[in-house]
Amino acid sequence: MSKTDTPKVGFVSLGCPKALVDSERILTQLRTDGYEISPDYAGADVVVVNTCGFIDSAKAESLDAIGEALDANGRVIVTGCMGVDEAEIRALHPRVLAVTGPQQYEAVVGEVHRHVPPPTVHDPYIDLVPPQGIKLTPRHYAYLKISEGCNHHCTFCIIPSMRGKLVSRPAGDVLGEAERLVDAGVKELLVISQDTSAYGVDLKYKLDFWNGRPVRTRMKELCASLGSLGVWVRLHYVYPYPHVDEIIPMMADGLLLPYLDVPFQHGSPSVLQRMKRPAAAENTLERILRWREVCPALTIRSTFIVGFPGETEEDFEILLDFLQQAQLDRVGCFTYSPVAGARANELDGAVPEEVKEERWHRFMQTQAEISSERLRRKIGSAQQVLVDEITDEGAVARSKADAPEIDGIVLIRDGHQLLPGCLVDVIVEESNDYDLVARLAG
Repeated sequence: MSKTDTPKVGFVSLGCPKALVDSERILTQLRTDGYEISPDYAGADVVVVNTCGFIDSAKAESLDAIGEALDANGRVIVTGCMGVDEAEIRALHPRVLAVTGPQQYEAVVGEVHRHVPPPTVHDPYIDLVPPQGIKLTPRHYAYLKISEGCNHHCTFCIIPSMRGKLVSRPAGDVLGEAERLVDAGVKELLVISQDTSAYGVDLKYKLDFWNGRPVRTRMKELCASLGSLGVWVRLHYVYPYPHVDEIIPMMADGLLLPYLDVPFQHGSPSVLQRMKRPAAAENTLERILRWREVCPALTIRSTFIVGFPGETEEDFEILLDFLQQAQLDRVGCFTYSPVAGARANELDGAVPEEVKEERWHRFMQTQAEISSERLRRKIGSAQQVLVDEITDEGAVARSKADAPEIDGIVLIRDGHQLLPGCLVDVIVEESNDYDLVARLAG
């Protein structure tokens, strides 16, 4: 079979990094089966759209993407989180070929096979798939998904109904994938899941094996093993359970990046109770203080929701006070919006839209001042950074405090000769609310 005869699949990936990993798994299997990935709709025999259904705006984006693919190609298979509501998709787009839900990798690939049969002859030079699989991230960093699903019942969230209960990957499988990624040149592993702190609970922390050595399927043991690979390891979606305290010394010792992505969501105990969040604000502040005592360089990022049903002005003031006390480095904030199927829709005390917006602006102003001051303290310091790209202004890099796409950058003005993926030392010269400007050290 010639290259021109090879069936081609177009692909659209929407949503969070966890969905991106799902897309990578699907694409890896399709390439293994002999399909090419088309760079545009016109050149594809079928288009797969991996949707997001977390909030209404994400659903709207997914429906728009499906419509765009249908207009441009006409042959579309839908998968992902929004796939759990096939009726809603088909009500607007009845021409889609098939709809599957999240994590249904085999079903998606099966639908592609059904509508566009795989090649009967494989050319090894065309069909060769690297051991680490197909990645949608730059070569020097990769997301490492350690589990699926979630055991929590947060009232604003429908993830458990879409992705199910917690299902942890055995430690040996996770570490094997991590090792293959490092062997392929990855310099940074970004650990993701719905609840990284709960890793292994469903498996009762069972003993597994990696390279002939025993390792328990538990957060502490997984982190220690990942830290032995000699690359940056960044932890996302970490709930502040007591056992997370055991991870902080590894950060102080340089085995893990001194970085935690902790989804606090609010600072008021009454709002957290209505959200059904698994942590209390008072204990959280104490825990943050202890973490920073052990690892002073620790960067903490988080996300919050303002305008949750029943949130009073007093609740919001408690949240602002929480920000001042916690002194978080990186923060995202969303105004509450109803999600179809979420239990929060049944709560009394809806907050008017204009109040939500006003609180959001006050929140962001408060946090901007905190973030700006924390970055200002880094002026004059030496930092190790990872280069992402080269622009006319210089090299765009990230420090250990910066996750890709969600945090700030470090602009190296004299870094035009550098290459993406290299680790270099810099001296910080300037700062603003979110970013740093630096020069090469030495």
